[in-house]
Amino acid sequence: MNQTAPRRHLTRLALVWGLGGFALTVAMAGGMNLAAQGIARHDSRAPVTYDAGNGLLDDRAKRAVLGGGVTVIQAGLTLRSDRMQIDFTDVGQLEIQRITATGGVVITRGDEQASGDNAVYDFNRRIITIAGNVALRRGTDTLNGGRLVIDLDSGLSTVDGNASGGSAATPGAPSGRGRVTGSFSVPQNREKKN
Repeated sequence: MNQTAPRRHLTRLALVWGLGGFALTVAMAGGMNLAAQGIARHDSRAPVTYDAGNGLLDDRAKRAVLGGGVTVIQAGLTLRSDRMQIDFTDVGQLEIQRITATGGVVITRGDEQASGDNAVYDFNRRIITIAGNVALRRGTDTLNGGRLVIDLDSGLSTVDGNASGGSAATPGAPSGRGRVTGSFSVPQNREKKN
């Protein structure tokens, strides 16, 4: 019986729960502002603007492909990558369904930045998934892994060590398993008690 899968699931659950508890503790200590304008607090229903070096619109496939360094902006959230594919519906008006970004993906909002190799922004499910060499930064706090999933409805972000959810190893980690790494700042204005 393979006990690795349940253990991996429990590790992810513990990490999500632990990070939430840690964030609340740090916020209560004055170190992290939970009301910060982070990516997970983004309004995915706001209008979208874009800028690209080139583009191709395929009405039959309901798809636009943008290249040459692409920037998409939506309600304070900025998504940048080398190339993006935008899937849409056209029933009376164009509605974006999904953006697939590849090559040097960087997503910023306020003081938070997430980066990785690829990203999918699913407008219907209100989920942003970033995979491959993921780095999440808020101020001086860091979180690194293989895959980051940001649920815009719940505000919950989960990180695991494997970009595909499989068993690919992260460099420097024990073979066969990816790892989640990072660092958190600690408030320095605490008084020493004797």
